[in-house]
Amino acid sequence: MKISIVGTGYVGLVTGSCFAETGLDVTCVDTNSNKIEKLKQGIIPIYEPGLDTLVAKNMENGKLHFTTNLADSLKEARAVFIAVGTPTGEDGSADLQYVLNVAKEIGMYMHDYLVVVNKSTVPIGTAVKVKNVIAKELSKRGVNIPFDVASNPEFLKEGDAINDFLKPERIIIGVDSEEAEKLMSRLYKPFLLNGHPIIFMDIPSAELTKYAANAMLATRISFMNDMANLCEIVGADVNMVRNGIGSDSRIGNKFIYPGVGYGGSCFPKDVKALIKSSQEKGYSLKVIEAVEKVNDTQKIIMFNKISDFFNGDIKGKSFAIWGLSFKPNTDDVREAPSLAIISKLLEAGAIVKAYDPVAIDEAKKLIGTSIEYAPDPYTAVDGCDALVLVTEWREFRVLNFAELRKRMKGNVIFDGRNIYEPEEMREEGYNYISIGRKPIIL
Repeated sequence: MKISIVGTGYVGLVTGSCFAETGLDVTCVDTNSNKIEKLKQGIIPIYEPGLDTLVAKNMENGKLHFTTNLADSLKEARAVFIAVGTPTGEDGSADLQYVLNVAKEIGMYMHDYLVVVNKSTVPIGTAVKVKNVIAKELSKRGVNIPFDVASNPEFLKEGDAINDFLKPERIIIGVDSEEAEKLMSRLYKPFLLNGHPIIFMDIPSAELTKYAANAMLATRISFMNDMANLCEIVGADVNMVRNGIGSDSRIGNKFIYPGVGYGGSCFPKDVKALIKSSQEKGYSLKVIEAVEKVNDTQKIIMFNKISDFFNGDIKGKSFAIWGLSFKPNTDDVREAPSLAIISKLLEAGAIVKAYDPVAIDEAKKLIGTSIEYAPDPYTAVDGCDALVLVTEWREFRVLNFAELRKRMKGNVIFDGRNIYEPEEMREEGYNYISIGRKPIIL
């Protein structure tokens, strides 16, 4: 069976390569000719563990193709997945222009029955808009070609996306026809060997499920960060609180780690879009609105701790930032807490030198030359007054204290992810300030 994937970003490229892995003939389409040429050469535009190997393998097997020509990709295709960006608009809503542009082109070029699948994260009602756009183009052509629109939101964790797609916990599909359900069942049958189900539902429910899932996870993060801030006020230890509540099977221990806030391409965008689409329907999502406010505050809470430690005198001081991506195992810096912290430090006149294992090139696109970039973590701390850990990359977990003492000018570590033990910091002679725990002040 042949299918097309429109969009070669994070979702499109993972989706296309994983479907090709099952033996489907997959063509990935993008308007960016430079990106397509690089993909044909095996150059992957994003960092995702295992993706380069999967793409190369399926290109070699003749199952994965790349093109800028959507019309050609639709020839003999049974389904076309729309996996283009839905960035946040100025009013907080999801910008659907790219989705609807693809729908228009599908209507212009399709010639046989198709299932058009919304893989992009889109608000409730988008499937209706896509269907109307396609129908309008078919009418212009004076043809009556049957088609269905389905909603198939992605649930991929950056850094573990290949495993998530190949071994999904669940597959959510919204359809409104038996033919679309049969085709989608056939496409996803190879992924059901682990016993997890395809959950078919109506299209609006599928569209909302994606937003509701991300909003729930974001809520857990903001809740725990709120508790961490309270712990500091009352003298409690958030790690102990987290272990206590996480042992309750109704709560569990996932997504209850305190830190400097969530970021990335999904949670911030989807929370904003859910709030906006709800407001448009005359309903206020008070809990989700609070989640967003807590997260915005949490992103600068580490800067406030830094400022307090130095009595507001940061100008001219040097800070090493460990971690730029919003989480480990990705080069994604969109909405990353590191950006907010660095921005505040620079506004206060500080000097910043940063290190990240994979995200430096992406960070440069947003931060530019206003900071210095180090080739390794210990070069970053050369002569610095303080070390600020923002992203919990594995290579940061065990500190080389001899190297730190030799290179750092100051003796304070700000830990935005609570990966170090306070008593060890005390024993090694460091002031240590983390999230939701008593600071170590020598």
